[in-house]
This record gives sequence, structure tokens and C-alpha cells, in this order.
Amino acid sequence: MLDIVILAAGKGTRMRSAKPKVLQTISGLPMVAHVHNAACALLGEKQAPVIVVGHGANEVQDYFADKSVHWAEQTEQLGTGHAVRQALPYLTDLQTTLILYGDVPLIQPETLKALVEKCNSAKLALLTVNLSDPSGYGRIVRDTQDNSIVAIVEEKDASQAQKQIREINTGIMAVPTAKLREWMPKLSNDNAQQEYYLTDIVAMARADGLAIEHCQPQAQWEVDGVNNRHQQAALERQFQLNQANLYMQQGLMLLDPVRFDCRGQLAFGVDVCIDINVVIEGVVELGDGVSIGPNCVIKDSVIAAGTRIEANSMVDGSRVGPHCSVGPYARLRPGSVLQHSAKVGNFVEVKKSVIGQGSKVNHLSYIGDCDMGSGVNIGAGTITCNYDGVNKFKTTIGNDCFVGSNTALVAPVSLADDTSIGAGSTITKNTESNNLAIARARQRNISGWQKPVKK
Repeated sequence: MLDIVILAAGKGTRMRSAKPKVLQTISGLPMVAHVHNAACALLGEKQAPVIVVGHGANEVQDYFADKSVHWAEQTEQLGTGHAVRQALPYLTDLQTTLILYGDVPLIQPETLKALVEKCNSAKLALLTVNLSDPSGYGRIVRDTQDNSIVAIVEEKDASQAQKQIREINTGIMAVPTAKLREWMPKLSNDNAQQEYYLTDIVAMARADGLAIEHCQPQAQWEVDGVNNRHQQAALERQFQLNQANLYMQQGLMLLDPVRFDCRGQLAFGVDVCIDINVVIEGVVELGDGVSIGPNCVIKDSVIAAGTRIEANSMVDGSRVGPHCSVGPYARLRPGSVLQHSAKVGNFVEVKKSVIGQGSKVNHLSYIGDCDMGSGVNIGAGTITCNYDGVNKFKTTIGNDCFVGSNTALVAPVSLADDTSIGAGSTITKNTESNNLAIARARQRNISGWQKPVKK
């Protein structure tokens, strides 16, 4: 059995943010949420990790309001040992305790599982890594005879010889819980930082005759922490590259995997192609043969097979049917539905509307709160006037209608099947089938007109 403690009490001064460090995001998700997900992958549904909070505790707790978590609070920042001590009431002695960090977001469940398997009542297990430049990290001190781990020395307390050691402590460890409870009261703050170091339990374990096991992650980025914006940006790119590589292995064509961001969940069919600088947010599904042009944002949407999203478009909370065309420079807002072979062209905004099968809104238009039939052609500059300043109203457009350019459809209004609207009209009344509706001022040509002269 396993208990997991996630340390998340730090302020993160170097982030220069009012937000707690562990709530800073990687791929749109707080760092501590990534760690929580990794923990839950080991624990399963019936157990919950312990999160130790301190700075910004309420904000962290609010984020996890709908998730299963045990909370412990570290009111004073007195070191990692002191933080773990706050979690002891939630731990079970006959189990192993795995200690994680809320600012180490890319740790993989497979690595943690391997670490836990090395721990038992007679063994403590450390996750270590070898760095070409170990500056700033606690060093792993080994016995010169049998190479066994004997202690961890923090850099500020290390001798010059110890500072040459390249194997460092990641802070992640698996500890027999009964021994952890025994060692916590013995920790001392007699060190350069005057803090209670969790790492001191390694020497206690050796003194008590426990074996000190270790394992290493498959990649260094798994154990990289975030203390500043540069490190945050580096891990963001690493996370995105990891995802891109996984998707390409599954058949997704990314024209440049370095310039791709997925900040949510992406499902895709075969022969899907995504151009550069595309951002995926929320839950997105792309059907077979979908093509996404450069600089697009796709959020919480389903795009069916054979559809092309042209450059610089945004699709948000929408359902796009098969063989549609969207963009360039189009915006589909939440509640938009495009049926088979519909077209929404450049500089068109659609909100909470249905664009029927084969219908076209080619350019420079706003369609909001509209139910549009099939075979409709909407001229440039057409808008549905759906808002009176207080309430929203609906526009209904029947099948095979033609709406001339620069038309204003003042909702609530309904155009029957086969209606034609003259360009430049303001339509306020319902039409009947096969009507031609024109609503504009009569043109007057004034002869002898004198143009204004600049004074």
C-alpha cells in the first residue's frame, strides 16, 4: 500500500507573481495538478494524496475543490522536513510514503512506480540524477568502499570535494512510513539555512541499518523543478515536444512539432495535418483528413472528416461538419454548428448559430443567434442584429435564400425558403417563400452638387 505527500507550500518569490508558485501553469494546467495526476495514476480511485500547502493555501485548495485530496498546512516555511511533518496524521504506518514536489510537474508515473518498488520496511529509495552542472543541488554522498549511499549534503553545507559530485538529489523519495514517523522528531535545523531538511533522514536510515536504494528517471526533464519564468518556459516547451512526438507516433502530421501547443486533450483520425503555431485547448476531436492551417486556435470543438480550417482562424465550442471550409481569419464562437459542406470565409464571426448544409457566409459578416437552412448564400457585410441592448433575439433563414451584401437582419425575423434580399437592406419583417425583399432609401441624384472646399 502507498501514501503520497505532495509538498506545495512555497511562495516562489523568483516567479514574481501574486499567484502561488504551484499554480503557475504548464500546458494550461497548474504544475501541482500535473503532479496530482501522476500521484493518482499510482493510487487509483480509492485513495487521495496529501497536499501540504502554505503560501496561497486557499487558492490551491479552491483549485482542487472538486478533487479528492487530504490537506495539511505548513504555516511557517521551515524546510522540507517540517513540511512533511505536517502530513504525518494522514499517513499509515504499514505503508510506504512517496514524497513529491508541486513544482516538479513532468515527473512520470512509470518512474515513480519503479522508485516505490525499491522501497520496503528495510529500504529507503531515492530518485537521483547525474548532472553536468550540479550547482545548487544537494549531492549524493556514497561510501568509498561499496559505493552505497550514505548521506545527502546540501550545497550550502557541502565541502569543496563534495561539490564536485555530479549525482544530485531530486528530493523525490519513497520511505517506509513507520520509520518516517520515527525520524521526523529527530530532525535538526543546525545548518546554514536553519531549516529542517528532509534529506537528513538518509543518514538516519543508514544509522538504523536500512539499505539506501536509488533509481534514476529516463530523462532529466522529469525531475526539473520550476523556480523562475525561464525554467517554466523550458518545461512548457519540453511538455509540448513530448506531446508532439507522441501524436506523430500515432500518425498525426505536424509540419513543425516545435511550433505546436496542445493544452488539453486531442483525438484525431487518419491523415490529419496541422500546420505551424496551432494551439489546441480543452477537448478537441479532429476527423479523418482534417487540415488545420497556420496560426489557428481550436478549443473544445469537434471538426468532422475532410474539413479545412484556413490560417488565422479560431474555433471555440463549436461543431463543424464534414467537408466544410472555415477561414482564413474566421471566428466560430461557442454554440456554432456548421453542417455538411458549409463555408464560413474570411473575417466572418459566427455565434450560437447553425449554418446549414452547403450554405455560405463568405466574408465580412456577423451571424449570431441564427438558424440557417441549406443552400443559403450570405453576401459580404451582412449582420444579424440579435441584441437590443438587453435581450438576445433569433433570426431564422430558410433554405435556398439569397441575402445581398451589406444587409442588416433585425431579429426577431424569419426569412422563408427561397427569399432574396436586395443589397443594402435593413430587414425587420418576416418574408414569404419566393419573395424579393428590399428595404432601403430611394436613391436621389442631385445635379450641380458643389464639393466642400478645405478652408
